[in-house]
Amino acid sequence: MNQWTVGDVKITRVVEIESLGGSRFILPDATREACLPYTWMQPHFMDEQGNLQMSVHALVVDTGDRRILVDTCIGNDKERHVPNWSHLQTHFLQDLSDAGYPPETIDTVLCTHLHVDHVGWNTMLVDGQWVPTFPNARYLFAKTEWEHWDANEDESVYGPVLADSVRPVVEAGLVDLVDVDHRVCAEVCLEPTPGHTPGHVSVHIRSGGAEALITGDCIHHPVQMSRPDWCSSADVDQAQGQQTRESLLKRYVDDQILIIGTHFATPTAGHVKHLEGGGYFLDVSG
Repeated sequence: MNQWTVGDVKITRVVEIESLGGSRFILPDATREACLPYTWMQPHFMDEQGNLQMSVHALVVDTGDRRILVDTCIGNDKERHVPNWSHLQTHFLQDLSDAGYPPETIDTVLCTHLHVDHVGWNTMLVDGQWVPTFPNARYLFAKTEWEHWDANEDESVYGPVLADSVRPVVEAGLVDLVDVDHRVCAEVCLEPTPGHTPGHVSVHIRSGGAEALITGDCIHHPVQMSRPDWCSSADVDQAQGQQTRESLLKRYVDDQILIIGTHFATPTAGHVKHLEGGGYFLDVSG
């Protein structure tokens, strides 16, 4: 678990899975040989052999008045076509509670997009039925995102993701469809970052003169800061994804905004800096 303070807002990371070397099916260009020259990634984001470290985690944004859970990982008991993600039995909910956030205290669930590893804990299995895990929360999805997947559902890719993790909360009347620049509260708003999916959003936090950005999957791994042209195999529109990534990095380089990666391994957050020779890197030195 990591925790950061942004003004009066507390952001807490709750990890479901952290793993080494599993990134190549998501970033096919990120071979060991191609990654090794980017030595700034060691030791946190890459090992000495060039294997990339990645994480699946959720982030609680606690404003004092609001408890917003950003992305809900893979989830337990879900039938998935990725073997390491199928029928998980993790302690995620207990870890969330141990961090001070029992499920019933979450008032907002915000999904940056509706991919398999961002919606899983929207629901949990109870007596053979998928029920909302956070019964007192409103679930926020970008309207563009929901309309895309509602019309283009494909269970052959990852499994019945919408059926077990999205449609049950829609049918329970807990979902609000919002604009991609929606303001959640005074401190938190959405920032459109399309390409990975059509309605993909990042989450911008501002408080007390400080700022943070939760990336979602517009940047899967910090290596894409040095190589924004390395696109994810899961991108719906790779060209748009690259354009989004390049404009985001250009906008925030050498800024004080804290960049918190949705799949970045521990320590997960840092500041975008210029890399000698071109490109950027994530400075986690503080």
